[in-house]
Amino acid sequence: MPSRPLPACRRVIALPLLALLAVIAAGSPAFAADVGGHGFVGAELAGWWAVPFAGLLLSIALMPLLAPDLWHHHYGKIALGWAALVILPMLPTLGLDGSLYELAHVGLLEYLPFILLLLALFTAAGGLRLDGYFDGSPASNTASLAVGTLLASFTGTTGAAMLLVRPLIRANAWRTRRVHTMVFFIFLVANIGGSLTPMGDPPLFLGFLKGVPFFWPTVHLFLPMLLAAGLLLGGYYLLDRRLAIVDGAPPPKGQRVFEGKANLFLLGAIVAAVLFSGIWQGPVVVSFLGIELGAQALVRDLALVAITLASLALTPKSARLANEFGWGPILEVAKLFAAIFVTIVPVLAMLKAGLSGPFAPLVQAVSDPSGAPIPAAYFWVTGILSSFLDNAPTYLVFFNLAGGDPLVMTTSQAATLTAISVGAVFMGANTYIGNAPNFMVRAIADEMGIRMPSFFGYVGWSAAILLPVFVLLAVLFFL
Repeated sequence: MPSRPLPACRRVIALPLLALLAVIAAGSPAFAADVGGHGFVGAELAGWWAVPFAGLLLSIALMPLLAPDLWHHHYGKIALGWAALVILPMLPTLGLDGSLYELAHVGLLEYLPFILLLLALFTAAGGLRLDGYFDGSPASNTASLAVGTLLASFTGTTGAAMLLVRPLIRANAWRTRRVHTMVFFIFLVANIGGSLTPMGDPPLFLGFLKGVPFFWPTVHLFLPMLLAAGLLLGGYYLLDRRLAIVDGAPPPKGQRVFEGKANLFLLGAIVAAVLFSGIWQGPVVVSFLGIELGAQALVRDLALVAITLASLALTPKSARLANEFGWGPILEVAKLFAAIFVTIVPVLAMLKAGLSGPFAPLVQAVSDPSGAPIPAAYFWVTGILSSFLDNAPTYLVFFNLAGGDPLVMTTSQAATLTAISVGAVFMGANTYIGNAPNFMVRAIADEMGIRMPSFFGYVGWSAAILLPVFVLLAVLFFL
């Protein structure tokens, strides 16, 4: 039986909360600190700055296979070691001020909001117990994936994934083969489904903040999403029906149970807090190490902490115990993505340097000799990079590279913006690290007894199933 979740959550919640409170205190008039530092200049960086990021990715991919015990017990230390290989040379390169600025920028503006949002969604969705609604049959599984795909555009891919993954795993407990269901779940619910609104996936939300109209993705990404989702759902149903033959008829569904209903309202509050922070531009209330934090960001982050605590207080313990809720998946994501966020900093700086940086050949590949954007090239380059880098900043890099004017991008260059958007959102499904919920679904599935593919094993699934779909999308929409 799983351990009681409340005592185990203290360090999960305490660390980001203490960090947030420390920032507020340090940014107050009595403790204000502004080093005025400047970060990396991508054009001045050598290619070896990308080695720690590549090393971290290879560690995530290979060590669970080559040294599973070492990785399981020390993955946090290994990730920290790769991050240190960026931080240590950063100090003589940028100086103390510049290094503090770079780390504060990625920590306060990117990692802290990221992990607080995931923590709130993980906690609230993990307090919802849905039993007796699915039976694990091919028709039921396909319907579950379809519902999750639609839901992802409104609750975000993380919210939809965390809401449905445990009920779907329990419904399939009687099935002999379950890995394919989790793989397609990642494809559809954790990625492709989040393409219709800015709430669905972070790249689209950044586009909304840049001036892309709220319903622009709904109009322009609807057909690519409908085609991709339709092909994947149809393919999944045929595969699942074939694999279900050895299992026979599903057992009776049993009595329907719906516990932890308060978490439905808390999930809505999370969506509202994130949307509100993107619409309301409050005054700057904290200046910390050269980073200015607006009231909207602090209100959002404090609201997410409050929602997390409210979920723990309001959810019946029986719901979390029945869900086999534990803090392992969010701890793994928090540690590994902290290192990813640090090691990715010089890589993104080199990308942002455009033609002046080490990745100039990539930049040249997305434009024709006259300088006009090539939508198909933007689709593939944005997508492939989003498979391994954070898809939100990758979206921004290519949004700006294509011109960066939302009025132009949403009209005369609509095909290019559609290509960038589809590439960033859809191809996050190519690897476990392409999108945060991918890693969380994998960790939860492993924790609940499904032996998920290795990093390269999963890439094999995505190459075999997704690559033909992406080729078809490129031919139909971007050539």
